[in-house]
Amino acid sequence: MSEHIGVYPGTFDPVTNGHFDIIRRGARVVDRLVIAVAKNAGKGPLFTLEERVEILEAELAAMPPVDGYRVEVRPFDTLLMHFAESVGASVILRGLRAVSDFEYEFQMAGMNARLNPKIDTVFLMASERHQFISSRFVKEIGRLGGDISGFVSATVAERLRARFAEERRRRGEAKKRIQTFEE
Repeated sequence: MSEHIGVYPGTFDPVTNGHFDIIRRGARVVDRLVIAVAKNAGKGPLFTLEERVEILEAELAAMPPVDGYRVEVRPFDTLLMHFAESVGASVILRGLRAVSDFEYEFQMAGMNARLNPKIDTVFLMASERHQFISSRFVKEIGRLGGDISGFVSATVAERLRARFAEERRRRGEAKKRIQTFEE
């Protein structure tokens, strides 16, 4: 009997408690779950691809194993279906937070099915505790000094605070250069 492999793709910038909810639950429906971290430069990620992979690997290593699931993290910068084929996946796993996610995900699932009808898309509804969490909101709240501890792990929250402090420092230096230039 062949191994049932699932791929959970995303940018994971940053990885949230909602992502981990889908990872834990998704890992129970496949023999092996590959978390596919997309390069996705078009979204202007806060963390580099390498940093996002490193964060996910560290967070997964700290998670207690549930039912002996097997999860691995891999970066990708190709068409999702090409990546899924390369790891032998039969399932693309997607999380849905709200009805507004469904239309986009439905279209994406249809396109993916046209590219490779042997790979199914499976949707998992976000649990009620995590339905409102999005990486975009976490970054916005954190960047403006809000408390993000309920949305991400303590380690991810610390990395975000450090990155935002670095951004503020760089903006301050740029502002000083502009003021010096104007004088």
